[in-house]
Amino acid sequence: MKIHLKQIPAEGLHLEGKEDYPIPELEADGIRCAGPLHYDLDIGISSDGLWASGSLNQPVEVTCVACLEKFVHEIKVPAFALHKELQGPEIVDFAPFIREDILLNLPAHPRCDRDGGRICKAAHLEMTGQTVKRQPDWSALDKLKLK
Repeated sequence: MKIHLKQIPAEGLHLEGKEDYPIPELEADGIRCAGPLHYDLDIGISSDGLWASGSLNQPVEVTCVACLEKFVHEIKVPAFALHKELQGPEIVDFAPFIREDILLNLPAHPRCDRDGGRICKAAHLEMTGQTVKRQPDWSALDKLKLK
């Protein structure tokens, strides 16, 4: 997403919409964008630079760390904020800043049951395996002799 500075009026500019936004850094980890980036941004120019604030939503296809199945997770950046000094070109590219916030909000250990929308197969297997109750093993502590 590129904005020409002359397109921004003195009172600011509101941008809302969708844009296909492939992120090549994600593909190396087996993650791919599963839809367009949804953005809702307010942009303005102040005395010392350009500012932007708003929200971003990017659906991505990730692999569950428990059951190893792929699922779609929506990365939400509810408080996107940017302040950039204006030096040089009249066109400002928001892509690196948006990409950085999306990458920072990517879950480190994605689970398909995190949002409560589905039940992870691995969690279901763990629950069925817990039917056997085990007695606590305190025998090592029972042998401990305290003075």
